[in-house]
Amino acid sequence: MKENFDALVQHLLNGGIFLGQAIEILEKRMIEGSLERCKGNRCSVSKHLGIHRNTLQRKMTEYGLGDGRARSRRKPAVRATRSRKGKTSAA
Repeated sequence: MKENFDALVQHLLNGGIFLGQAIEILEKRMIEGSLERCKGNRCSVSKHLGIHRNTLQRKMTEYGLGDGRARSRRKPAVRATRSRKGKTSAA
């Protein structure tokens, strides 16, 4: 496997690919492959890749992977607020 990776690095260097581009290609392909392997389960994908779910979501959005949208967050439940009356002192 190391020989294959070394050959890939040489191919990228000979092709004039910059480091940032190479990292983007590698990340995108690894995320795509892991999404297929884990059948789209993002929690499993993040564990498989060793990254946090938020990082995975950010990278998926950045690379245009998945359904193209972040999961919507639930709004916090509205608390029923009681009006507080100021304490009155008895004279």
